Formats: sequence, C-alpha cells, structure tokens
Amino acid sequence: MHDAVKKIRERLLSDLNERMAQECRCTLQTVTTQPVPGTGSAVAEVLFIGEAPGKNEDLQGVPFVGAAGKFLDEMLASIGLERGDIYITNIVKYRPPNNRDPLPQEIEDCSEWLHEQIGIIDPLLIVTLGRHATNHFFPEKSIAEAHGKTYRREFPEGRAQVFFTLYHPAAALYNGGMRETLKKDFLRIPRVLDKIRLSR
Repeated sequence: MHDAVKKIRERLLSDLNERMAQECRCTLQTVTTQPVPGTGSAVAEVLFIGEAPGKNEDLQGVPFVGAAGKFLDEMLASIGLERGDIYITNIVKYRPPNNRDPLPQEIEDCSEWLHEQIGIIDPLLIVTLGRHATNHFFPEKSIAEAHGKTYRREFPEGRAQVFFTLYHPAAALYNGGMRETLKKDFLRIPRVLDKIRLSR
C-alpha cells in the first residue's frame, strides 16, 4: 500500500490512542499501569482481536507478550507472517484485576476505541481470538461451534466486514486437543484472505 496512506493511518491511530487514553470511560484504568491500545501495521490486511491485557501486557503496554503471545508468533510464522504484518489489539484496553474476564460494561466502555481502530485500519479480515472477542460481534455464537469459520457482518456505516473465529491462544496453550485445533484452524487464514481478495 502507498506510503502516504500508511503514514496517514499511523497518525490517525496515534491520535486516536492518545485521545482515548484520556477520554475512555472504562473504570479499569484506575487499577492498571497503562492502556494497551494495540500494535502492528496500520495498513494490515489482518486485524487480530483478543480479550484483554494480562500482567505482562499491562507492564509493557503491548498486547500478547507472554506465553500466549509466543504461541501466536509461532502460528503467524506457520503462515508466513510476523507481528509487523498484522495489527493486534484486544476488545478491552486495560487489564482486569487478577486477569478475570472483562465485564460487559468494561467491553462497552472500550468499544468506541476498538471500532475506531477497525475503521482506520480497514482490514480485509478480522480474526477474533476467544469467546469474548467473538461474542462482541456475534453474541449468539459459541466459540465451540464458531471456531475455524468465517462470518460476515455489516457495520452501521454500511461497510461489510469478514471475520474468522479462533480459540484464544491462552486457552489452548496447555490444552493439547484445543492447541492442535487452533493450529489447524490458523492454517486456513491464507485461503480465507485469497477468497476475500478475489471477491473484491
């Protein structure tokens, strides 16, 4: 993509993250070190969305830097990608205490931030990692039935978006069966991208 477009999107993301760090209503910000807005390419074709930052993410300000992040990096390498090729964020931008599940109100409070990120990056594909990210966009889906499948959703502004659903790397890390399922599902991403490109 043209360098000028990349620079514009990088500036828009930077401005958004700075503004939302000041304006986000999420009460988690009072018990965390810092927001974890996301990282990666502003012109990424694939946007990964996880659940919420953990302890390491809260300290470093970067998503997926622990054991689950290492596993994610391995899976990215299996399809010829690395962190700089994608953008990765979470539905909640602050760490919930003791890594508990994010509450519905916390997800709602961070949703404006997330949806503006999606609008700026304009990815070909959004990959949801785990049930919380999946249910934010598809409340009726269970991760057990949805993993490894593509879905399409229309956003209010009239833009259609393709989603691909995966188990969360942290959930699969120490579960052998789920781990193998996730790795197998992950290998489908290039084919999904090819189909989206052909349909445009």
